[in-house]
Amino acid sequence: MEKTNVNKSIALLKEAFFSSCLKKAVFSKSEDKALVRAVVTAKVISGRSALQTELFHSDNKATHINSFAEGDGLDKSLEELFAIFRQVNIITSAGECEYRRSASGNDVLLGGDKLKTAIGKPHEKLVPIGNDKLKNHILRGDEPFLIALGVSDANGRPHDKKLPKLRQINRFLEYVRDIEKHLPKEGALQICVLCCGKSYLSFAIYHYFAVIRRREVKMVGVDLKNDVIEYCNNTARALGFSGLSFVCIDVNVFEPGFRPSLVVSLHACDTATDTVLNKGAEWRTPVILSTPCCHHYMNHNLDCPQLSFIAEHSMLRQKFCDAATDALRLKKLESYGYSVDAVELVDPDDTPKNILLRAVLTGKPNEKAKKEYLAAYGFLYGKKE
Repeated sequence: MEKTNVNKSIALLKEAFFSSCLKKAVFSKSEDKALVRAVVTAKVISGRSALQTELFHSDNKATHINSFAEGDGLDKSLEELFAIFRQVNIITSAGECEYRRSASGNDVLLGGDKLKTAIGKPHEKLVPIGNDKLKNHILRGDEPFLIALGVSDANGRPHDKKLPKLRQINRFLEYVRDIEKHLPKEGALQICVLCCGKSYLSFAIYHYFAVIRRREVKMVGVDLKNDVIEYCNNTARALGFSGLSFVCIDVNVFEPGFRPSLVVSLHACDTATDTVLNKGAEWRTPVILSTPCCHHYMNHNLDCPQLSFIAEHSMLRQKFCDAATDALRLKKLESYGYSVDAVELVDPDDTPKNILLRAVLTGKPNEKAKKEYLAAYGFLYGKKE
């Protein structure tokens, strides 16, 4: 049997594991009648990183095998699994691929190169679980800004109703931590939070960089609600966050007076998200992080007869427009020279608005992506941009 694709698959699975993006690898089509399938996941066992294999037997029993990161046991266990099972689906937070081997021994790896490229780019970092139940929260809940914003009580205990908000903030900060390597290493970090609202994220990001990372931060939040801006400025002063300020102005006309290191928005309504992304790209911001809110514009303006079979069903039309709008936004950012992806911010049970659009500036404008963007825009809206 040709080993090339097996070796590539094993290498990909290990790379996903060591890059903290492996969700699971599902092994099926067993050559051993005593085994039905196997599922491999990342775990922490007694403080040591490991791949745990759960074997499902034909007698309905299940057994577990742990292969630790150090030593040669990892390679050996994976080689044995690939020898037994003829289909392997590797599922990660960066994408998926599939290994297949026919009964005659011919094999193929589908999507392997694409997944390898995706793993090399910024992607969602997963926290392995196990008998240690490892936690990776940046904020505990007793931070002064969380108390000031009403997330936690005076004793630093998060309010039950605010736990989803705390999870959301912690998750967002994990993504901020992931992209930190793309930000300037020296000097003040200059950050814009557009359509900032009550600014939970503004205070959290400022706390992360100024308090935890001890960086000099110049940060401005922008919103149209004067009372909210006044409240945020008062809170920032009370906390001693001297590098954090807020201005009441239309984001469409706002100019920061500096080139931001990072542009952020959380749940900017409908086309306001497009404004945020366009502003960030125009400023050649190294990193843009944005979680969209509603997607009304495409829902109201979709003009594509070829998609009428979807558009005639209101619920499916909305779901399609949500996904198509964000995909179109990412393609436009890609045309500006950004490496882009969409990741899940929090559990959908906490909020249905749980997609984070992430863009990292990598080079010059991409003409191929621009043509693809314009073609997709014309297809969906029946007109040129």
